[in-house]
Amino acid sequence: MLKLGDYNTLKIVKRVDFGLYLDGGDEGEVLLPKRYCSPQMQIGDELSVFIYLDQDERIVATTEAPLAKVNEFAYLEVAWINKYGAFLKWGPMKDLFCPFREQKQRMEQGRSYIVYVMEDEQSHRLIATAKVEKHLKTNPQLQHGDAVDCLVWQKTDLGFKAIIDNKYQGQLYDNQIFQPLHTGMRQTAYIDHIREDGKIDLTLQPTGRQHTLDFAEVLLRYLYENDGRCDLGDKSDAELIADRFKVSKKAYKKAVGDLYRRRLITITDEGIELVQH
Repeated sequence: MLKLGDYNTLKIVKRVDFGLYLDGGDEGEVLLPKRYCSPQMQIGDELSVFIYLDQDERIVATTEAPLAKVNEFAYLEVAWINKYGAFLKWGPMKDLFCPFREQKQRMEQGRSYIVYVMEDEQSHRLIATAKVEKHLKTNPQLQHGDAVDCLVWQKTDLGFKAIIDNKYQGQLYDNQIFQPLHTGMRQTAYIDHIREDGKIDLTLQPTGRQHTLDFAEVLLRYLYENDGRCDLGDKSDAELIADRFKVSKKAYKKAVGDLYRRRLITITDEGIELVQH
């Protein structure tokens, strides 16, 4: 059975002037238009293609990669608007429809929005919805320190909401952000804490012992390159540490402690210094 709005592996069964026909099983033959074909494609070959409906609601294949598949979230730009809704640029030739009923506020041409791609229960067509909250899952199967895909969602008083692995809602806090962020960015993030209510706190820095070791080596290299001294210590402002090293004060103090236990540095009132051997 064909998976609409997703990748399918289909066999080439026929070549015509306007493209290739692929075996769609119970759905019959599926056209791969000529613009996506190459001379290397031969009858009997299997192709990985994305399946969607064209302007005439016919099943069609493409080798173009969409910005999102069905059941995924994406940040898409409005290409045009008519009396029924907005049409979003998402990769394939046909724009993705977001009806007015699925918009939180009236979308504007040229602006971009976080949306969820789904199959409409009534028409069975692919559509987008900006009402993304109802498509987020709870009870995450994640652990502290896990690396995850993070789609930056919206600014809040605390930092940024984010969508994790196309499934869960997470929160990035301002005091853990050491780089410019904006809605629609995709980042690798790390699970910092999962609360009892299932809400997830994220960090953009790796967590745990390995991160401490990695940053300790960065700090050690900094000392070698700066006459063996750093003027930041335990009482230094967190913003100064973040500006210089792009890490939290907590991560900085852990790295300092690691270097101190290894007897590589001394801690002074002015900061830290390399031990002279």
